[in-house]
Amino acid sequence: MLATTSKVFAQCPLRNALPNGRNVSRRLSHNTVTPSRVVFSGIQPTGVPHLGNYLGALINWVRLQQDSRPEDELIFSIVGWHALTLPQDPRELSRSRRDALAVLLAIGIDPKRSILFHQDENPHHAELAWLFNCITPVGKLRRMTTWKSRLAVSRNANDESEVDESLLNAGLLTYPVLQAADILAYKATHVPVGDDQKQHLELARDIADTFNRTFKAKSRMFPLPEFVATPTRRVLSLKDPRSKMSKSAPDVQSRILLTDTAAQIKSKIRGAVTDSIVGITYDPVSRPGASNLLTILAACTNEEPEEVAKRYVNKGHGDLKADVVDAVEELLRGPRTEFERIKDETAYITEVARAGAAKARERSRLTMQEVRRRVGLF
Repeated sequence: MLATTSKVFAQCPLRNALPNGRNVSRRLSHNTVTPSRVVFSGIQPTGVPHLGNYLGALINWVRLQQDSRPEDELIFSIVGWHALTLPQDPRELSRSRRDALAVLLAIGIDPKRSILFHQDENPHHAELAWLFNCITPVGKLRRMTTWKSRLAVSRNANDESEVDESLLNAGLLTYPVLQAADILAYKATHVPVGDDQKQHLELARDIADTFNRTFKAKSRMFPLPEFVATPTRRVLSLKDPRSKMSKSAPDVQSRILLTDTAAQIKSKIRGAVTDSIVGITYDPVSRPGASNLLTILAACTNEEPEEVAKRYVNKGHGDLKADVVDAVEELLRGPRTEFERIKDETAYITEVARAGAAKARERSRLTMQEVRRRVGLF
């Protein structure tokens, strides 16, 4: 399955990127190398992933898998419990869970190399989240910004100032704590997330540090997970280019799904919001629509948006949109074809999920045994 997107990934190889440009294989001394990494990341099963998910996260999961050392542990999860923080249709959620796993297989996640599983099939996540809730101040959670943006998008609000906090449920407020449990259940050392999730990773580090100091022992319980700096593109809504592309947005024309046909991709990009200014320039503040299209094209061709913009100084939005259509179709054709092949192989998808969950539970079981001893639940 890796072959379906090998061309895409070869364009921009990731050599075990770490914060500040360090390399994981860097030697500490003549006889010592850096320790192995435990990498964790997850994606919600609220519909088929869109182009922003692919360029911002999923494409980097495959790069990490390709470039990691044999001793590194890679754990990728479909985080069903997070999806429940906003209203879901049960039948649709069930289908979306299966589709999400099929998409990850289609883009090249190899269950023989990485642990691939449904988070909601491992109860250790919820148990650890409860313990973390008991040491996390509510004030910290209220200062998180993502719950406001999620409510704003789900309610089709113009901005976060229009959010009615009476709609905030306890699950949405505390889901960053569950996110910390997702990571720390496996004592993950590195987490590839987008810039919009860095605040949550900082909370996970704070929770890990608080637990370590509160329940001391000869060795610390949890590592402080590091943010993995990977090449990412922040893809914005095609209809509201001041907001990120989202699966929760009511307007389906605002996002390109990995399963969209060539005709659907063409229709959505042609209808993308731009402006009436003659010529194309990259200016995310003053010209967010055109800049978003340049960002998408640059991500597909492994260039910088500023460089791409130079080719369109004397061209119009129609020329730019036509090239974006071609580039996106070229990028998604392979994964889409593979997804269509895999999605109906129910027995195979079920077995991958079962085997992945078994590996995850065994891995986190050791963590929870130690946690229970430290807090006195033994």
